[in-house]
Amino acid sequence: MNTTPATYPSIHVELPFDEGVEITPSRKLTDEEFERFCQNNPDLQVELEPDGTLFIMPPVHFDSGRFELRISSILLNYADKTGKGQAFGPSTGFKLPDGSTRAADAASVSDEQLSRLSPEDRKSFARIVPEFIVEIRSDTDRLARLQRKMTEVWITNGALLAWLIDPVEQKAYIYRADGSIQIVTD
Repeated sequence: MNTTPATYPSIHVELPFDEGVEITPSRKLTDEEFERFCQNNPDLQVELEPDGTLFIMPPVHFDSGRFELRISSILLNYADKTGKGQAFGPSTGFKLPDGSTRAADAASVSDEQLSRLSPEDRKSFARIVPEFIVEIRSDTDRLARLQRKMTEVWITNGALLAWLIDPVEQKAYIYRADGSIQIVTD
């Protein structure tokens, strides 16, 4: 039996813009193959679409990174202060019911949901939907794509509350499980 791990060819792609790149493999990767791809490419931030498309995002710009850390810190401090749930940062992948694997800029998961995870679940992309997520728009992000992600991904898969913070246009979009969307300016 061959126990040599599979290797994948190295690909170098240069694009003339800062937006993410979509890659459609010839077949959908298994959970194990996707996880191995991510482990073999630790410098990439990759999300998996339900159809198997890989979406590779560039690193965020200076201000966006600061906003991500700030909101993650607030969420972490809240979880620590209340003793309820756990906060997660932008590098945490969640395996969602629609078959996608996504990472929010900040997320919160209840203690109740966390108690259902096995030790094995905690060592991979956990099959869990955060109750609360935050996405922060970078100046290179397309607003329409992020808005679809909030409704078609996070809320549709079971998030109860999702915030899309848009420092570019000085707005915040609040999405709720009941389908309502509130826009806050300034």
